[in-house]
Amino acid sequence: MSHPGLTIKHWPEEERPRERLLNLGPTQLTDAELLAIVLRTGHLGVSALDLARSLIQSQGGLRAVLEAPATTLCTLPGLGPAKYAQLQASMELARRHFKETLRRGEPLSSPQLTRDYLRAALRDRTHEVFCALMLDTRHRVISFEELFNGTIDSAQVHPRVVVERALGRRAAAMIVAHNHPSGVAEPSQADLAITRRLSDALALVEIRLLDHFIVGDSEVVSLAERGLV
Repeated sequence: MSHPGLTIKHWPEEERPRERLLNLGPTQLTDAELLAIVLRTGHLGVSALDLARSLIQSQGGLRAVLEAPATTLCTLPGLGPAKYAQLQASMELARRHFKETLRRGEPLSSPQLTRDYLRAALRDRTHEVFCALMLDTRHRVISFEELFNGTIDSAQVHPRVVVERALGRRAAAMIVAHNHPSGVAEPSQADLAITRRLSDALALVEIRLLDHFIVGDSEVVSLAERGLV
């Protein structure tokens, strides 16, 4: 609840977002409470929590706040370049955290780990990006590489380029992925065609295509899980 006229430091401890996080853990906080911790301060007569709530409401959700351009956020009451920088830094830390979990030389420990990383890396791109995780014989990560940008279809994704890059990295296996900026992760016929072409081309040089993930707004679809790889 809010306490008009009082700053957060004067609220009861059990209601302060930072203290609630320390006592209960971050998963128990609302989007507004987490955002308030990042913002740190509000503005005249408005607490950081009230500012966070109004931002989420006016922008249409937490994700919209975090993705809003500087030209939008910096003109809103209580915000500015410093707070915009704080939000961008928090987003980049999350992306780097997931990237670190897939650091070079470590095996992929679970499909969910791969999903989480690909979601963080690709979900918010405004155009399609086709990328690959290069793996060794024990499925340890060699590298993560963005290979193609733009509208992804069978004409734009060139198997020869993928094969050359995999051979250059001495990969024994590969996972490919791309995003759908529309937010819908269902594979298209072009996606299935790309997968077949890549699998056949990689098989010729004894590199196994393990999966093709499609990243949507709220879902990451595995073609291997559907029996399509």
